[in-house]
Amino acid sequence: MGDVHSVHLVLEAVPEQVDTLQDEIAQLWESVPSVSTTDRVRFEMALVEIFANIVEHSVRQHPGPPLRQVAIQLDVSPGLVEARFADDGRPVGLDLSDVTMPPPDAEDGRGLALTIAAVDALAYEREGDINRWTVTCRRNG
Repeated sequence: MGDVHSVHLVLEAVPEQVDTLQDEIAQLWESVPSVSTTDRVRFEMALVEIFANIVEHSVRQHPGPPLRQVAIQLDVSPGLVEARFADDGRPVGLDLSDVTMPPPDAEDGRGLALTIAAVDALAYEREGDINRWTVTCRRNG
């Protein structure tokens, strides 16, 4: 069994931090060049979508400063790439099994459907005051 390469981030839940997340993912790929381009693209798309949804839709559980934070753990092992997100927003009122692609003329609502289609597993759970998202991709390359 090979090594697991991990990155742990804590980002403010603001749109500008998407760039920081993408920079960290790029550095991860530099340290694990064996991950295929296909796996990189689908994983990164999913992570950016989940982070953007947290920023846009998750309202802070307890109002006031400091800004909400999102903890992100990225792990690359010989068989998987996985991310775990934790944020202190309000509970997500969503059943992932009900997520479908919206009609072609819809302005939004495609992100989670595309994420579910791209990855091998997407999970959400509420643990105490914390939202937890897990994104899993089996490595194909």
